[in-house]
Amino acid sequence: MQNLDWIVLSITLLFIVFYGAWKTKGSKNVEEYIKGGNETKWWTIGLSVMATQASAITFLSTPGQAFHSGMGFVQFYFGLPIAMVIICLVFIPIYHKLQVYTAYEYLESRFDLKTRTLAAILFLIQRGLAAGITIFAPAIILSAVLGWDLIILNIIIGVLVIVYTVSGGTKAVSVTQKQQMGIIFSGMFIAFYLILDYLPDGITFTKALEIAGASDKMKVLDFSWDLNNRYTVWTGILGGTFLMLSYFGTDQSQVQRYLSGKSVKESQLGLIFNGLLKVPMQFFILLVGVMVFVFYQFNASPLNFNPKAEEAVVNSAYAQEYKVLEDKHREIESKKKTLILAGLTDKSKAQLQDLNEQDKLLKTQAKTIIDKTEQKVETNDKDYVFIHFILNNLPKGLIGLLLAVILSAAMSSTASELNALASTTAIDLYKRNQKKEKSEEHYVKMSKWFTLGWGVLAILVACVANLFDNLIQLVNIIGSIFYGNVLGIFLLAFFIKAVKSNAVFIGAIITQLIIIVVWYLDILPYLWLNALGCALVMGISTILQALDTSTTIEE
Repeated sequence: MQNLDWIVLSITLLFIVFYGAWKTKGSKNVEEYIKGGNETKWWTIGLSVMATQASAITFLSTPGQAFHSGMGFVQFYFGLPIAMVIICLVFIPIYHKLQVYTAYEYLESRFDLKTRTLAAILFLIQRGLAAGITIFAPAIILSAVLGWDLIILNIIIGVLVIVYTVSGGTKAVSVTQKQQMGIIFSGMFIAFYLILDYLPDGITFTKALEIAGASDKMKVLDFSWDLNNRYTVWTGILGGTFLMLSYFGTDQSQVQRYLSGKSVKESQLGLIFNGLLKVPMQFFILLVGVMVFVFYQFNASPLNFNPKAEEAVVNSAYAQEYKVLEDKHREIESKKKTLILAGLTDKSKAQLQDLNEQDKLLKTQAKTIIDKTEQKVETNDKDYVFIHFILNNLPKGLIGLLLAVILSAAMSSTASELNALASTTAIDLYKRNQKKEKSEEHYVKMSKWFTLGWGVLAILVACVANLFDNLIQLVNIIGSIFYGNVLGIFLLAFFIKAVKSNAVFIGAIITQLIIIVVWYLDILPYLWLNALGCALVMGISTILQALDTSTTIEE
């Protein structure tokens, strides 16, 4: 990185922090601090909801996912528009009617305190872990490629977020997320333009798509029912709908974004805005990754994009064995370039696919060699593809901007998570169990302390975390283990009035244990855990209620 990159990066991040803290200081009551005074407009809600979901993991892992596996990951989001409509029609009117601060308050009015507390604790567990990963994801990757100290990076990202989130609460999160989304969109569009500009003369965008298609990267839709295939239309629509319903309808980090709306209509418009824009946005980010793949058909690429992995094997006894694979990799790259520049025909497309399969085999063999080294390094390099392109190909200044994109995304998601964790702790656990009346100032103060506490815990989780396959999958796996259960509790509360509190409480505990076992034994793809958890808690609770002959009709 050059001095100009450091200047761009530093100014961008410091502006976000100080602007957010200055613009929103001075909250005097809980409504201002947690619900932003109910002043948020629909476009701010929409951008805030998008920024909360679009963490740094999105902008690091998604292009890498497309680079290796193509556009199929976009199917994961097919259930999102459906979920947005359901939440707008069912969840939002109920939350606003009851004037709740958190989603879990409603569960006490419908069931009882223990059910509300259980749902809140399930949220705190999964979101607390996710907050640490949201910090850890960009930190470990930037540490590997830039040589920065991992622990210091975790602390810097965490502290920057804590400063303005503690200061301004929900309003600070919403205000800063508008700036962050502006930076993110600008950076990604510039990167996309430059990738196309770097392609050889005569390789237009249309031809780039043809090259990607010939390499099997443009297959968007998969209608198969193969449970071993993680991303299909059906997993996206069925499993994805349940995940998105759970995430946007019951996860306080998202619910808090639209609870701050000026009215029911503003909140609904914000979610519809998100529903319309989110799938195209993810499609575009994946397309960036596909274009990076096309770029590397004409330019040299490493056998493994993780520099720490390559460094480990080069300094080991397996260096010569690895070099043989590198030489074969370069030979295949040269053949592919010659083949593509000569013009793609049916015959050459088949040859190109064969070369891609040979290269894929080399990469698998390379990972096996890296695993033999004494150093424990991550061999899965999906998360390093895009950052490698940024650092090695973008001009001075723009490197700093794209790094600001990654860190801004990390900060926006982490801020929402800390804000929601603190709100849930303050309202659902602390305030609800206070026997004596406390002042508004007291609860604002405690919310700030809880924000600080969760921020410190998130940094600690980040400092002890380990990289796990593909980071964007890890966050979704954690969510899928818990979300279906919580969604089922809410659906029981909304629609099945005959089921009472004890049956729901016991059913939720049994369901959570079953889901953890199913996930641990890898019985189903993780997206199906959402539908399974939802169905189990509703089914078990209904059965338990039917068996409980001592329960009266009215509790």
